[in-house]
Amino acid sequence: MDVDSDSGTPELEIVRDALTIACRAPSVHNTQPWRWVFDGTRLFLYSDTAQRLIAADPQSRQLIISCGAALDHARQAFVAMGWFAYATRMPDPDRPELLAVFEFRPWCGALNRTAARVRAIPLRHTDRLPMAAPGDWSGVLETVRELARPHHVTVDEITDDDRPRLAEATRQVTALRRHDSAYQDELHWWSGHSESHAGVPVAALISDNEAARVDVGRAFPSAPYSTRRPDLDDHSRLVVLSTIGDSPGQWLHTGEALSALLLECTARGLTTGILTHITELMTTRAEIAELITQPGVPQVVIRIGTAPAETGIDSTPRRPLSAVLEVHPPHVRNPASVDLTLSAPVRS
Repeated sequence: MDVDSDSGTPELEIVRDALTIACRAPSVHNTQPWRWVFDGTRLFLYSDTAQRLIAADPQSRQLIISCGAALDHARQAFVAMGWFAYATRMPDPDRPELLAVFEFRPWCGALNRTAARVRAIPLRHTDRLPMAAPGDWSGVLETVRELARPHHVTVDEITDDDRPRLAEATRQVTALRRHDSAYQDELHWWSGHSESHAGVPVAALISDNEAARVDVGRAFPSAPYSTRRPDLDDHSRLVVLSTIGDSPGQWLHTGEALSALLLECTARGLTTGILTHITELMTTRAEIAELITQPGVPQVVIRIGTAPAETGIDSTPRRPLSAVLEVHPPHVRNPASVDLTLSAPVRS
């Protein structure tokens, strides 16, 4: 464990290592809409609005959920490296882009499942292909509900009887968005650019043939023709993450619960797929709300299943750490007072 003798905080190299892991968190369209600032004592998490989806996410709901996932990834990474990172969420109402402030103390306690979840981070990926049913489903569901509970997030399973209604909701979203030129332009901008450090690469897209065997999925631009898992129809289980209200703080907690759920599933050898487009529109949100057991606001739908062992699965790209982390001298104790605006991403 590396401790700065003056500040009692992790050395910069530990911070860099932890954030390299944290930035493997999932984000909408792999936009990676986060900024980190380390002042030698505290770590600040900001939203990067330059990465926001304007047409699909005008309220920044999906952006903040994405940042919440990075927040949880970071906390787990720090614990695995011997540091407890206490997060104060939404600390300044006048600066909504400041999502969390971390303060540190050494951690010598048991890691329990944290180590397994951190090891799962580089293995986790969004699987859009047909999946087989997950094993020990009752145990998985019980565990992920416990993980979400501290964040006041409810995990509901979509039953087989209700699944056709959710499948219809996905088709409804696709139909409503088909002629929305701004939405389609944005979707295509972030899809299929394998040379970029952000966005959904071609390798992560599925063909029309493959998509036809997934009843609840997102209509991304089609990949070149392929027939992966040709004998497998989708038997994934579907769960919904919901909150009592619909505030930025609850979106942030949703992202944290999402992170814990995904990593627990990956550590168990399961595969997952995240669907946020179904909750972009009020009409389909209301439809999903009728399928959950308690009153709440649906935030994210997740597919959980198993997949055959496959080779050649490349990790989706990530922006370099230098693009998302700023380090200020230790005497700068309030980065919120400094102009930390990042330039707009270069799009080519």
